[in-house]
Amino acid sequence: MTTKNCECYKVLGVNVAAVQIGDVISQMDRWIEEKSYGHYIAVTNTHVVTESWLNPGYRSVLNTADFVVPDGMPLVWLGRINGYPLKRRVYGPELMETFFKTMGEKHTHFIYGGSPGIPEKLMERLSESYPGARFAGSYSPPFRELTEEEDSEVVDMINDLEPDVVWVGLGAPKQEKWMHDHRNSLRVPLMVGVGAAFDFLAGVKSQAPSVFRENGFEWLWRLMSEPRRLWRRYLLYGPLFVSLVTLEKMRIMKF
Repeated sequence: MTTKNCECYKVLGVNVAAVQIGDVISQMDRWIEEKSYGHYIAVTNTHVVTESWLNPGYRSVLNTADFVVPDGMPLVWLGRINGYPLKRRVYGPELMETFFKTMGEKHTHFIYGGSPGIPEKLMERLSESYPGARFAGSYSPPFRELTEEEDSEVVDMINDLEPDVVWVGLGAPKQEKWMHDHRNSLRVPLMVGVGAAFDFLAGVKSQAPSVFRENGFEWLWRLMSEPRRLWRRYLLYGPLFVSLVTLEKMRIMKF
């Protein structure tokens, strides 16, 4: 079961899988057990979907993913409107934590992304919370684009370490493009783009209270926490998303 063959619903041309965290973890485990390479999961919210409308090439990156899962509550609500009884969002940090809780000892993990020092803090915190969690390694890339030589060295390093899953925390749209571009060169079963989960789980940024997260107001908490960095995402992209979805539902615009 993947976004390519499971029950999905379209949002602005993006195929969103009607799944919950348990479904995703079960499929992740199967891919790893099969040792089939190149799978990747896009943990997706309204910002990501709106960005894909602005950039059709990015939409193709998302629709090439094995799973596009509904991280944002508006995507959950749209799933319900389309007839899928989704109870909750597939929240990136929760997906990562739940996988470590249930599969941390069974599989090996590689941490790719985050500012310098974040991967180490993340591995330390996860090891404390989930004793027995196995890490193959980590890499914090520079903010600039890697040269071909640097990228080749990173690919060789990850392949030599043979992790079962690569957790990618580069932020959207960079992380989805990275997974898409490396799906054939990395000999790993699975890559998962979890965005801000690295900072949250490493303890360097605070998560929104659950009442915000579960009721569609995480955006407000994050906007108040980081207004200078996130104002464009929420004050411009948010209304644009609502407008586009309204036009789509009224069949005025097709994607």
